[in-house]
Amino acid sequence: QVQLEEAGGGLVQAGGSLRLSCAASGRTFSRLGMGWFRQAPGKEREFVALNWWSGGITYIADSVKGRFTISRDNAKNTVYLQMNFLKPEDTAVYYCAADTNLLRLQTSPSSWGQGTQVTVSS
Repeated sequence: QVQLEEAGGGLVQAGGSLRLSCAASGRTFSRLGMGWFRQAPGKEREFVALNWWSGGITYIADSVKGRFTISRDNAKNTVYLQMNFLKPEDTAVYYCAADTNLLRLQTSPSSWGQGTQVTVSS
């Protein structure tokens, strides 16, 4: 089993930046993809970004493209989400996710973190 722990959430002003991190522990795999989802109150959980295990494969949701960047440190089994030019609509609980299958990682990941709150004020 894989455990995921997020960190870095907080309260920021619109236009500000935050950097989230997610560390995987326990059972890990060489082809473990990691990514981020978010869920605002009363809304569905939505995909934000992913970074695959190798080859520089990254997917970024259109809603955050150009503002968010995902990166990874494979040696530490840690993925990062750099969030710039934050907007109030970015307010949500951000969840780290992981899976050994690229398609499942985008839709129904097998592993989830507990989430970290990001609040963007006007």
